[in-house]
Amino acid sequence: MMDDNPVSRQNLEEQITAFVDKGLGYRDEEEFNSLAVEEFTYQYFANDVYRNLCESKGASPQNVSAWQDIPPLPTDAFKQYVIASFPLSETELSLLTSGTTNPDARGKIYRDRVSLEIIKKCNYMLTKEFLFPDVEKMRMLLMVPSPKVAPGMPMAYGLELAREAFGTDDSAYYISPRGLAVDELIAALGQAQDNNEPVCVMGATSGFVYFFNNCRERGLKFTLPEGSRVCDGGGYQGTFGECSREQYYTQVEEFFRVPRFMCVNTLGMGESGTNYFDNVLRDHCRGKTADERYKVDLPWTRTVVVGVRTGKRMPKGELGLIRHYDLTNLATVLAVQTDNIGYETENGFEILGRSANIPGYNVRTPGGMVKDWLLGVGSRPE
Repeated sequence: MMDDNPVSRQNLEEQITAFVDKGLGYRDEEEFNSLAVEEFTYQYFANDVYRNLCESKGASPQNVSAWQDIPPLPTDAFKQYVIASFPLSETELSLLTSGTTNPDARGKIYRDRVSLEIIKKCNYMLTKEFLFPDVEKMRMLLMVPSPKVAPGMPMAYGLELAREAFGTDDSAYYISPRGLAVDELIAALGQAQDNNEPVCVMGATSGFVYFFNNCRERGLKFTLPEGSRVCDGGGYQGTFGECSREQYYTQVEEFFRVPRFMCVNTLGMGESGTNYFDNVLRDHCRGKTADERYKVDLPWTRTVVVGVRTGKRMPKGELGLIRHYDLTNLATVLAVQTDNIGYETENGFEILGRSANIPGYNVRTPGGMVKDWLLGVGSRPE
């Protein structure tokens, strides 16, 4: 970390917070670009690993004036190095990276107090807007371990924040070190059905596939009350049999009787602060029919899709690697290059999965942390 950083961290924090506070309806490309370049400059001087990457690409604050020219850091770097743009002694939270089955290769994501406050503010706003636009609170059935059981898991941490903000007192977790509590979850779903009480079922996509397999074996189906919703995240890597995204929604309708427009997929990753939500439930509540499902563009982020070999931005609708530019990444790096395959739409983007699971794309083996917890056979995250 260089001592002569020309950017005031406190001033930058205040500017980003003020930008976020203007809400989801605020759009200002010039202001976003200005903040992104200023954040890049701050991180260039504050983060030795990132500065080395920038220098290898000939990028510096002297020649970068547009957010599109800010070099992205590959997610693999988080597993190999400490990526922090603040003194580690000020760490408020550390989470494990995702995307690997090898515990020895897991990296950690470090956040300080102010950056964590910005991330929490943003994700509260997004969860309200895209998952709970029509209700203040509801019972949440969480198919993840609690943060006390899995303190290093980003999904567990994120869903605990959602539970605190939007869950009723009878909300509960249904994964322990012994695995998914199938019988208890079945009882909770039956109770919601009998009491005509809408619920929100949340968890990893693989957890839903695993649970639906159990329901099929037992001959069980539920009719959850109107207003119930399902939120999945983490993607699906074929852990519990073949299941495409289309087949997943068909199974939600079959086993829960929850319509597709009440099914919201969320893209979140420890390496970047913002969670991205599907448009469909919000559109439904606004009386709009969603012609397509996509992750919505946000004021403080820019997500682009680039060619696997060229790194150049792809035309809308064409497949490539997803790259995030996110102002909430103040504690790490603004620009993150993922190994997720997707495409841009007119109003956002959509993800298909990790490149390792898409035919024709050659990357690494996907993570197994969620699978381990579902089956109760994994080592506990630190």
